[in-house]
Amino acid sequence: MAKECSNTSCDKSSCEGCPSRNDPQSLLEKMNAKSDIKKVIGIVSGKGGVGKSFVTGSIANELVSKGYKVGILDADITGPSIPRMYGISGTAAGSEDGIYPRITKNGIKVISVNLLLPTEDTPVIWRGPILANMVKQFWTDVVWGELDYLLVDMPPGTGDVPLTVFQSLPVDGAVIVTSPQDLVSMIVKKACHMAEMMNIPVLGVVENYSFVKCPDCGKEIFIFGKSHIEEIVEEMGIPLIGRMPVEPAYAEKVDEGNFHEVKNQYMEAVSAVLPKL
Repeated sequence: MAKECSNTSCDKSSCEGCPSRNDPQSLLEKMNAKSDIKKVIGIVSGKGGVGKSFVTGSIANELVSKGYKVGILDADITGPSIPRMYGISGTAAGSEDGIYPRITKNGIKVISVNLLLPTEDTPVIWRGPILANMVKQFWTDVVWGELDYLLVDMPPGTGDVPLTVFQSLPVDGAVIVTSPQDLVSMIVKKACHMAEMMNIPVLGVVENYSFVKCPDCGKEIFIFGKSHIEEIVEEMGIPLIGRMPVEPAYAEKVDEGNFHEVKNQYMEAVSAVLPKL
């Protein structure tokens, strides 16, 4: 049995005797004094390339269309894409109160490292601890104002930044994004198990790239093979809350920076789950 920590200068995250090793809530950072956020939702995946930012933006658009006040915290520090999707450029303004998020044309508040860099193609070449600290600052130093939902677009995997989000922010639930390939079972389980270990409820799974609809006959074509997501989520005991096809019209809106115009019908079930939290 580990002894109780008597080291008053320890960082409470690596010391073997600290109760906080088993209590992630003890590492919560304080929200900015000018912010009032009701619910924080993490959008996560076990691997990259599954369209996590696309799902994050789709959920945000759906919630805003229903009258909710929504923000997106782009925690994918080395691969930020949210500002470009919404056609946001330039730098975020600040004052003695903190940093002010930029606002999309449909009213979503956004903060991203790309809004703090000289140019959007400036690379972020930072080690893990600095990336993690930046995410914390997006919570402590950003003046979010009043929000019903803050969606956190996380980088893939189970490394420093996802761990920091789960430990430092009061995450109310996680939505897991995946794709139909055979390795999905392992990837979904990894993401689910991480959330469970951090005491974060898994609200459900969204499968992206599920199929392509033939533009002539409407037939569903499974370009990645037939999905087994239903069996996987049943085994895990979590709901499947969305299946999205490859939709060229949506992709065009991303490239144009007009994602605020996207009304993604496949995300309606997700926006129905969140108000029940």
